[in-house]
Amino acid sequence: MDLKNGSVVTEFILLGFSGQWELQIFFFVTFSLTYSATVLGNTLIMVTVTFSSTLHSPMYFLLGNLSFLDMCLSTVTMPKMITDLLNEHKTVSIWGCMTQMFFMHFFGGAEMTLLIAMAFDRYVAICKPLHYRTIMSHRLLSGFVILSWTTGFVHTMSQMVLTVNLPFCGPNVIDNIFCDLPLVIKLACVDTYTLEFFVIADSGLLSFTCFILLLVSYAVVLITAQQRPSGGLSKALSTLSAHIIVVTLFFGPCIFIYVWPFNSFAGNKVLAVFYTGITPLLNPIIYTLRNQKMQGAMGKLRFQHVISTQNF
Repeated sequence: MDLKNGSVVTEFILLGFSGQWELQIFFFVTFSLTYSATVLGNTLIMVTVTFSSTLHSPMYFLLGNLSFLDMCLSTVTMPKMITDLLNEHKTVSIWGCMTQMFFMHFFGGAEMTLLIAMAFDRYVAICKPLHYRTIMSHRLLSGFVILSWTTGFVHTMSQMVLTVNLPFCGPNVIDNIFCDLPLVIKLACVDTYTLEFFVIADSGLLSFTCFILLLVSYAVVLITAQQRPSGGLSKALSTLSAHIIVVTLFFGPCIFIYVWPFNSFAGNKVLAVFYTGITPLLNPIIYTLRNQKMQGAMGKLRFQHVISTQNF
């Protein structure tokens, strides 16, 4: 290994959003509000699903797990990005960088699998309504959650086990707002050609395959609903619309990033923010604003809280 001046990199420099101080303050306030709303919104969904007896159904159980993964995914990147906006020197240690990449791919892989489970839930609810409770049993739901976490763990370990021991001895500048695996690999002092394409095959194909499976499942549901009596298609569209929006927002930036993973371009940072900051915020908004049952449950819990406070 050819070390430059015998030096070994111990930290990386994140370029983040560079610009005038006023612009940095604007980004700081905007992203702080975004992250706060993400945590508040997803926590509200988890609390409502847990304590509202009217939401103890398979769909809301999966939705509560999705909110937890969204909040975790955002927490991996957003707090560091927000604090860096106030720092002149935006650095992260190598092990801090590795930890961030590990949990990003862990929660990201788990969420992809969970979205497929949610699509299956909607398929059973629309196409096999009489057998819904029998098929979507507690055992199956637990299996879906375990499978999603297992998929996330296997997905991230398959990449990090090959990345964590890479030697870094030269450039240490990452042109992004967080430690992006493809960009970090490019900084290694050894030939990473094979590893680069393994990352594409692992992350890129996983994202693309899950996205295609979800689109196929939605198409099957819509075709089945169209063949049913009047009103079946409109009801299916109403039910699936929120899921389709969430899937598109989640997989769109992810797939786009891995189509051009090793080239730094201006939109890369915007996509990174959208994937880890905006999408986890939009999910609770989409599911809450379009779901009268969720709104009713939240209102009921708020009323019960007010009554219990007055009695106390």
